[in-house]
Formats: sequence, C-alpha cells, structure tokens
Amino acid sequence: MKSIKFDKFGGPEVLKIQEVEIGKPGPKEVLIKNLSIGINFIDIYHRSGLYPIELPSGIGLEACGIIEEIGSHVNLFKIGDRVTHASMPIGAYSEKQIMPEEKLVSVPDGISDEVASCITLKGITAEYLLHRTYPVKKGDKVLYHAAAGALGQILCPWANALGAEVIGTVGSKAKEEVAKRNGCHHIINYSENDFVKEVEKIVGKNGIDVVYDGVGTKTFKGSIETLKIRGMMVAFGNASGYVDTLDIKKDINAKGLFFTRPSIAHYTIKREELVESAKKVFDAILTKKFTVEISKKYSLKNAVQAHKDLEARLLTGPAVIIP
Repeated sequence: MKSIKFDKFGGPEVLKIQEVEIGKPGPKEVLIKNLSIGINFIDIYHRSGLYPIELPSGIGLEACGIIEEIGSHVNLFKIGDRVTHASMPIGAYSEKQIMPEEKLVSVPDGISDEVASCITLKGITAEYLLHRTYPVKKGDKVLYHAAAGALGQILCPWANALGAEVIGTVGSKAKEEVAKRNGCHHIINYSENDFVKEVEKIVGKNGIDVVYDGVGTKTFKGSIETLKIRGMMVAFGNASGYVDTLDIKKDINAKGLFFTRPSIAHYTIKREELVESAKKVFDAILTKKFTVEISKKYSLKNAVQAHKDLEARLLTGPAVIIP
C-alpha cells in the first residue's frame, strides 16, 4: 500500500510517498481502508519537529474509512463499519491504517466520508473549546483569530448559534468575506489594522469575555489586552509560532485572567468523552448549526503541495487527501 513517510524534520519536501507493507491488526485493533484523510496544522508541527516524534514516521492523525479486518478481541465494531478518528498512532496519510478500536467513532448516515475525515479533529476541538474549556453562553463577547480558516468555519457559526457576539480576525482582504460567511458579526483584518484598537471600538476597553487564539506569537499579547477582568485566554495553537514565555504578573495577574493551553488529548482521555464529543459535532452538522465546505482535495502524491498551501494560508476551509 502507499503511505507518506518522513525520516527527518523539515519543510514539506521531507514528505515522501512510499510503498509499504501493512501487518495484521492486534487483538484490540482494526485494519481500516482510508476513504478520505484530514489535513491539519498539527501535521505541520509533527513534520517540522515543533512537536517532536520518533523518526522515521508516518504523518497525519485524522481519517475516515471502512473497517476491513478486526482483531480477535474487538467488540465495539465489525467489518464494514464506517469510522473516523483523530488521534495517535500517527500515520493517517496512507491507503490503509491499523488503529486501536477505542480511538474510533462511528460515522452516522448523512455525514460524507470527506466531511467526517476533516471534521473529527477540528469539530471535537471546537466542541471542547466552546462547551468545556469556556462554556460560551448568550451575550458573551468572543474574539477568534484566523476566522477564515478550517476551524473558524466550525467554531464561529457554532458560537453564533450559542448566542455569542463573535469578532473574527483575518490576515488578508480576501478572507474578510469568508469570515463573514463563517458567522462572525465583526471582522478585523489584522494585516491592515491594530486588532486591539479595533476590538475596543466594538466592545470597549477590556470588553472580551474569551479569546480563542490558535495563531500564537503574533496575536498573543494583543489578545491579553482585549480581555475583560477575569476574562479567559484560550491559547490552543501556534500557527505563527509557539508562545513559550508567559509573564504571570504582567499577562495574567494584572486583570485576574484565566489562562489555559488545551489540546484534544486533554478532553478525550476517556472513550466516553470522545464518543460524546463526536456525537455533539455530528448532531450540530445534521441540525445545520454549521456547514462544512471542503476547500480543496489532494491526492497522496500531492501531500507536499497540501502542506505548502496550508502553511501559506491559502486554504479557506478544511482540505482533504483522497488516497
């Protein structure tokens, strides 16, 4: 079978398509034929070494497929079931993959393979951010960075549906309309304007209840400035670089802020959490709280280009690889 591998950290060019043998699933594992594969920023972090992993390695955490073979002690699924996943072990950029059964969730009717493959990680991320990290309620003023991106397509309209006033930032003129379609009430182009000053014009000084910041170094300090007293700073990503220094006295204590750096792993420790979160995501799609539009499709052999496009911020929504 064909699979994307890499044996050193670096740019997109380190990704190589290879012909590899796949073994048999273990007692509690299943063999999945991947139908569609999700592309996520965490894949770039693994490839670049920002999040170090053991090499050589496959890449990718998210895919939707059909179970072709099951281990001797599998009892949650059967051959022919359609499933999705968004967790270790790494290696989703493959025609087939072996996964532990406890990491999988069933895909309901009405959700396509492509949507399932790109909604699991981002959808569960949006769910825990909006419902558990900071439970958004009616009237909350929410600031979300990179509102034209794949996660923004999910989180912004979902926050809107919960009754929040959503302020979204984007990095270019072309993305302003995308953010508007994604449910933002106010859009700020931070490449042309000081987003702190623009936020203040909208909600007043220190007026934001929660900031969801997946951008990192470029937006972190400004995000802190926009928050109200006892507001919450949710730093869940680092697309522009990792925030590795936090001045507790200046950044947190000055306004009594709450700060958290969550990840999907923290919110899916138990299988029950994973299943319940995925159910909320699928239900939200089926009840049209938000829609998922695939921005681009790639083949396995074009995985290098997919990473180049993602890093260059050329994608305005979820993208997938069709193996």
